[in-house]
Amino acid sequence: MKTKFLFLIILSLSFFQSAYAEENNVDCLILEDENSIICKYSVHRVDYEKNIRIQWIEPDQSVTREREMTIPANHGSIYDYRYIEGRTPGVWTFKVIDENKEYTTNFTIE
Repeated sequence: MKTKFLFLIILSLSFFQSAYAEENNVDCLILEDENSIICKYSVHRVDYEKNIRIQWIEPDQSVTREREMTIPANHGSIYDYRYIEGRTPGVWTFKVIDENKEYTTNFTIE
C-alpha cells in the first residue's frame, strides 16, 4: 500500500512539471505519514546520458549522503529519497551538481 501511495505521489510531482523542462529544477516533498523525503531533479531532455552528483546537506552543512547518478538519454528527471526518522531537525539542502552548475532546494525537518 505504501509503495502504491509513494508511486502516486511521484507521478503527481511529474505532472506538475512540464514533460520537457525549460530549465533544470530541484524540488523536495516531505511525506510525514510515510516517514519519507522525496527529492526530484528535473532536466531539459537531451539525447545522451548525463552523469550528475547529488548531495544531502544537514543543517550544520555536513554532507550526509552523496551519490553519482546517471540520467538516461531522453529522460527528464531523477528521484532520491530518505526517511525522516533519525534526521537532524533544521533546514536541510538538497543539491544537484550537473556538469559545472549547481541546483539546490531547502526543506525543514522539525
